[in-house]
Amino acid sequence: MDLSWAAALLPLAGAGFGVGFLVGLTGVGGGALMTPLLISTFGVPPAVAVGTDLLYASVTKTVGGWRHHVAENVDWPIVMRLALGSIPAAIIVLAIMANVQMDTDAVAQWIRYGLAFALPVSGLAIVLYPIMMRGHDATSGDKKPRMLATVLFGGALGALVTLTSVGAGAIGVVVLALLFPWLPAKRIVGTDIAHAVPLTLVAGAGHLGLGHVDPWILLALLCGSIPGILFGTRLAGVAPEWLLRPLLALTLCYAAYALLSK
Repeated sequence: MDLSWAAALLPLAGAGFGVGFLVGLTGVGGGALMTPLLISTFGVPPAVAVGTDLLYASVTKTVGGWRHHVAENVDWPIVMRLALGSIPAAIIVLAIMANVQMDTDAVAQWIRYGLAFALPVSGLAIVLYPIMMRGHDATSGDKKPRMLATVLFGGALGALVTLTSVGAGAIGVVVLALLFPWLPAKRIVGTDIAHAVPLTLVAGAGHLGLGHVDPWILLALLCGSIPGILFGTRLAGVAPEWLLRPLLALTLCYAAYALLSK
């Protein structure tokens, strides 16, 4: 019996487990770690790495989003405002990729540039996350809906996530904390995850239609990431966050450097 396919998928499952474990420990960094890992370590073409990671994220975040919804940790009006900007932005980016005749190498290079920008920003957001969350258990404050700012941020996030698969987690949480300082931390996190579900699903489905998804890689990643997330969640709080988050941020900065130096 030829088991070479299993040997080829095992490292991917291991990578999925490792990233899932880190996400379980810290709560952020999934897409920011997975996409550059697929490109630089496994030699996956950038467009395929982004598309596969987006569908991978849509599956895992659906579970998390549902749990937050049941716990009433989702502010659905904010989710709708974000989606008003992010979903059209994602569709526009996908339409440009589908209809504008672009050289494959040029597309890959633009994705690398996008990642090189998004990864350090995401790393900074990971470090700032606990600082931004400290004052978010109070109910007082200026409770304006901030409709325009939320829609515009959703649009920027939708374009960035569709191009790079990075930003829906750490960047989204930090900006939401700035826009809505009166929301408790758990509602900010739940709202961000709930918004990421339709965004990554639409963007991932678009990449699937463009042929930018490898189903075997997707399956291998999910086989590793699901137990990894469960294991990491069980150990959350054992390793100090003051150590984990800066290390994760440095890893993302190094990943950006490695992508540009190849």
